[in-house]
Amino acid sequence: MPQSTTSTADFPQRLSVDEARARVRALCAQRRLPAEDVALDAALGRVLAADLVAPLDQPPFANSAMDGYALRGVELPAHGERAFRLAGAVLAGARTAPACGPGECIRITTGAPLPPGADTVVIKENVRSEGDAVVVAAGERAGANVRPAGEDWRRGEVVLRAGDVLTPARLGVLAAAGVAQASVARRPRVALFVTGDELVPPAQPLGFGQIHDSNRYSLGGLLRAAGIEPVQVAHLRDDPDALRTALREAGAHCDLILSSGGVSAGEADFLPGLVAALGRVHFWKVRMKPGMPLLCGEIGQALVFALPGNPVSTIATFLALVQPALLALQGARVEAHVRRARLAAPIAKKHDRAEFLRAALESRDDGALWATPLRQQGSGMLRGVAEADALIVVPETVHELAAGAVVEILPLPGLC
Repeated sequence: MPQSTTSTADFPQRLSVDEARARVRALCAQRRLPAEDVALDAALGRVLAADLVAPLDQPPFANSAMDGYALRGVELPAHGERAFRLAGAVLAGARTAPACGPGECIRITTGAPLPPGADTVVIKENVRSEGDAVVVAAGERAGANVRPAGEDWRRGEVVLRAGDVLTPARLGVLAAAGVAQASVARRPRVALFVTGDELVPPAQPLGFGQIHDSNRYSLGGLLRAAGIEPVQVAHLRDDPDALRTALREAGAHCDLILSSGGVSAGEADFLPGLVAALGRVHFWKVRMKPGMPLLCGEIGQALVFALPGNPVSTIATFLALVQPALLALQGARVEAHVRRARLAAPIAKKHDRAEFLRAALESRDDGALWATPLRQQGSGMLRGVAEADALIVVPETVHELAAGAVVEILPLPGLC
């Protein structure tokens, strides 16, 4: 492939976080992943690809909400007591139910279909038995303890919407609606590359100028927490030919290429030029701290997110832009995932970039979630992320926030 003559000066640079997110959403909307059918057992965390229109009422028949006795509500005593003749029983799962005639009651269990003629259930603790009769005292309410057909939803109603992430409860809704396979967006195929001659595996002794590779595991963990197993994981040296080959091959079969390191403006930062030569750079550098050198582009069929190599910058840029991109590629409604908390301590900053501060979260007796910024905030200080529950988002136009102010937070996966 001929080399591009594009200079890095030609790239859209220093976008705000909001501008970068808007561009990422637009790019992902053009690359929406196709739908596939998966069994409900494998659908947790997947994104629904089509509205669920209820094929039947839920519940499909009127049933008892309690163990007790079904009877006609109009016959309940207004004063004193009344005896009802016990005319049979119906259990949950019964295919037929005895009719309830005048002056009669039917023994019924929770979930059992309401017998013909009955419209009320009196719980068993509120009656007494006398031979083949059941005595009910005044004070019971007609229609009580009955779940009417369609109480939860009616046939033809939209129960779940395309873009819903399938939680355990939503899987239950699909099953209750009689859906055995969910139509969901295909998971993104992601290649994960960590770059840098200085990196060595955790088990290898360190030589002069070397550090252990942590980004492979933190980024891999973030992907897996999002339900995505990367299809390729590799450590790439700061060698243009090796980088070019890996990027070109991944661009041919992946939906997204995620890398760390080699994306700034140093002598060994080859990724901006390589992405431009192999495809296109959509933007480079975002007005955020930490993480400004982030690059977004495309190679072949894959979106490219080249993240900074500093461990905290890598995690911050993933949460701020890559995680929303992964959801948007699957058609998820990203705006539904915004979380907020109150500041437990004031914040001040001097720069004009959005800042992402590590914070501990606490739920207090007032019912609010409170975020306390941690003392150590350096971009290379990974331990602080391990001690944090979330990142506080301080907008670029904001320089001071008082204690008690409401702020956006990005929860760290696995903790919130």
